[in-house]
Amino acid sequence: MAPKRKRTRTRGARFWLTRALALAALAAIGFASWLWWDMRDWKPDAAAFPEQGVAIASGASPIRFETLRATGARFAYLGLADASVPPDPGFASRLERARAAGLEVGVIQPFDPCLQADPQSARFTRMVPRDSGLLPPAIALSATGEDCNPRVSDAAVESELTTFINQIELHAGKPAILKLTDSFEDRHGTARTTARDLWLMRDRAQPDYAGRPWLLWSANSQLVSEASREPVEWVVVQN
Repeated sequence: MAPKRKRTRTRGARFWLTRALALAALAAIGFASWLWWDMRDWKPDAAAFPEQGVAIASGASPIRFETLRATGARFAYLGLADASVPPDPGFASRLERARAAGLEVGVIQPFDPCLQADPQSARFTRMVPRDSGLLPPAIALSATGEDCNPRVSDAAVESELTTFINQIELHAGKPAILKLTDSFEDRHGTARTTARDLWLMRDRAQPDYAGRPWLLWSANSQLVSEASREPVEWVVVQN
């Protein structure tokens, strides 16, 4: 009889363990669903971050900039297409409409570590007017160069990036802001070696991966807004 009681206890323990795991899974799903729903329209407190705005990707669906302005955006950063693909034909129109809506406007130029600096900065100088009224240019740093063919050394990436920053700043007449991902910082340590203002990204929680203060924070990468069919990237300024 003793072995039978042992088997019964084992089955009972397995039943409660299975039940506990199922409840934990349901709780995790429920929390993830709540977080997803909450993040749809979450923005940082305007009292803590009075200056808020958006980043609009190259090739984005039509944007109603007046609606963005009415919902709290004070500025818009507009992305240029990567130099490895054709220019975005809608960029000039977005820039004009954003300014007409009363938004301050800046431009984001992505840096491709697989390309030399010259063709990338040429894209910026062709597409972006010399205009002191524009916000400082932002340089998006995300790809680390691991997938380049042929392979590019870290030293070469860092050298081309320095040249690229200088070329962008020469055209804009202002220091650039580095829109820096954690993966790029982990690989190249750019925040530690390049004295430029930083733009960091992390949904809801303030980012700290650069090891020093940031100027801009992408606080919600998927904000649902009446201004667009697609979610927009919501950005705030550090006081």
